[in-house]
Amino acid sequence: MAKVPLQEGRSQPSSPIDRASESSDSIKAVAIYEIVKGSVAMLGAGALWRWHKDLEQWLETATDSWRHYFGKLLTPQIESAVHVAQQASKNWSVFMLLIFAYVSLRFIEAYGLWKDKTWAYWFSVIGYGIFIPIELYYLITAPFDWFKLLILILNIIIVIVVYRNMKRKGLI
Repeated sequence: MAKVPLQEGRSQPSSPIDRASESSDSIKAVAIYEIVKGSVAMLGAGALWRWHKDLEQWLETATDSWRHYFGKLLTPQIESAVHVAQQASKNWSVFMLLIFAYVSLRFIEAYGLWKDKTWAYWFSVIGYGIFIPIELYYLITAPFDWFKLLILILNIIIVIVVYRNMKRKGLI
């Protein structure tokens, strides 16, 4: 970023455009994260749909392979995903509708952030911020889990990044 020296040796961005491009890079990173989350959910739903007739066998094979290669790493998350898949197998149409809604929200939010829409900033701050107390509660009350801590930290970082960009744009 170009700097213009001030009288007392300090520097500042040369123009408001430089500050805006700096903030949009961090917002674009959040948008990419949203695209990744939506894509992973879509791929997971597609895999479940493809193999749902042999779901129990597929889940057993996948779980055994995971344990063989990764041991107990992310065991609670794997067990949770298996449980969700088993519940989904009871009503595929509702499950696919929920996944479609989730993926749509992720992609709509990513689009809004990428296009620098005010509603997307608010959606992100509220959407991530609302889960921070819940994640903190589960981190404290449940057995310690590095994955939960990572998600909590990531959500806090996203709220801070989006909030700072909102302040720069005068939305707050």
